Amino acid sequence: MWVSEQGRAGIRRTGDSADRYGDGVGVVIVTYFPGQSLQHFLDTLCKATSREVGVVVVDNGSTDGAPEHAARRAGVHLVRTAANVGYGAAANRGVAELSRAVGWVVVANADLEWEPDALDELLTTASRWPGGGAFGPQIRDPDGTVYPSARQLPRVCDGIGHALLANVWPGNPWTRYYRQNQSPPRERSAGWLSGSCLLLRRAAFDAAGWFDPRYFMYFEDVDLGDRINRAGWCNVYASSAVVTHLGGHATAREPRRMLLAHHESAYRYVADRHRGLLWVPLLLVIRIGLAVRRRYLARHLRHH
Repeated sequence: MWVSEQGRAGIRRTGDSADRYGDGVGVVIVTYFPGQSLQHFLDTLCKATSREVGVVVVDNGSTDGAPEHAARRAGVHLVRTAANVGYGAAANRGVAELSRAVGWVVVANADLEWEPDALDELLTTASRWPGGGAFGPQIRDPDGTVYPSARQLPRVCDGIGHALLANVWPGNPWTRYYRQNQSPPRERSAGWLSGSCLLLRRAAFDAAGWFDPRYFMYFEDVDLGDRINRAGWCNVYASSAVVTHLGGHATAREPRRMLLAHHESAYRYVADRHRGLLWVPLLLVIRIGLAVRRRYLARHLRHH
């Protein structure tokens, strides 16, 4: 690993008394049976920045040996959770390992491939946005397709239209508004950014209250993006920085559990933002609709 012993200063020491944020960079990788993808992530990260960074791997109960193998590399610190605590809670655990000298934190999936200089480009973009709290790169699928990773915060009407029609009418107006992928990628502000790869300004992350651990999987990034906005910061799509998402190894292991988690998180996001008796009838309809959609998708999953 290219990280020197000096780079290890990014890992928190007992008694750390730093009273302000520094300009160091830390990378938190959440893993769950990552296989060879974790080594590939680290190999490509070497070419993504010229800076020294500390890496924290937070493992949610893997038994494939990949996190332990990665921890043999210089500058990589392994943290094991007691169980699979979910993505946001594990990311929080990793950030907690970093000192306040680390003013910039990357939170990412293990199944990413960094393009050369991508992390440096993220940091360069951040320098142009002093009010930016979170920065997301352009994320591509393995075939080169640009994934819509910088989206609008979902309103109730958009969420319902997207949930009902996205699979049968991908170009419906609610999905188009939500995904914001009608034009070529460009640097801009966004409602929220995909949590599969995020550069977070530590001050903004602290102000927003970190990830909400109630979201086991999915919508933890939507929720964080909303709270970053509410804390007075903005989310920025850094389209000039490019990563490739090679595939959801973790989610593919337990597709039915992930399907349930997705719909539970979707309901939690809506219910948290629409409290009070007036919203009860609509929330009931949404819960029923999500349950029907989940059963439909579960049957489709079984057939495939």
